[in-house]
Amino acid sequence: MDFDIGKRLKAIRTEKGLSQRELATRAGVTNGLISQLEQNRSSPSVASLKRILDVIPMTLSEFFSGVQAEPPGFVFRADELQEINPAHVFGLTGRKAEALSFRQVGDATRHNLQMLHETYLPGADTGEELYAHEAEEAGIVIDGEIELTVGPETATLGPGDAYIFDSRLPHRFRNTGARPCIIVSACTPPSF
Repeated sequence: MDFDIGKRLKAIRTEKGLSQRELATRAGVTNGLISQLEQNRSSPSVASLKRILDVIPMTLSEFFSGVQAEPPGFVFRADELQEINPAHVFGLTGRKAEALSFRQVGDATRHNLQMLHETYLPGADTGEELYAHEAEEAGIVIDGEIELTVGPETATLGPGDAYIFDSRLPHRFRNTGARPCIIVSACTPPSF
């Protein structure tokens, strides 16, 4: 399913009674960027979209959540995990657009914990601009390797390695390896 970022952003902005200019001013971005995003002439970086959504306020998960209801019960089959972070949010195109996948367990808007199954193909990157959000996050690398930058520090993690940090610190994930990297992560409160 192709997600229309521009249409969704415009609908939310209009629902909140904000002009493009007012949203841009509050988010610290240009009015032109809001206009380009709403017309799908530009793809936002995660950091830019996060700044814009913080004004609403809304998490990335809420922004990308579909209309399908969370299945009853406590078990979620592999095909029920919801893709919440389309690669075009990171400004990727072509093959790179398929290089990143974040699949969420359940509907994070209904829980105090957000759990993700993340896949980074070789070369995948959350973007040169580090991003931050109001939460704490942790994860374990299941396969492959990932370069993680948190603030001024960078480390490369492999299978079995784990991380935990305050997500308000600017951070970035990048697969510098030759094979896909799989991470299982959690974030509380749900804010991504």
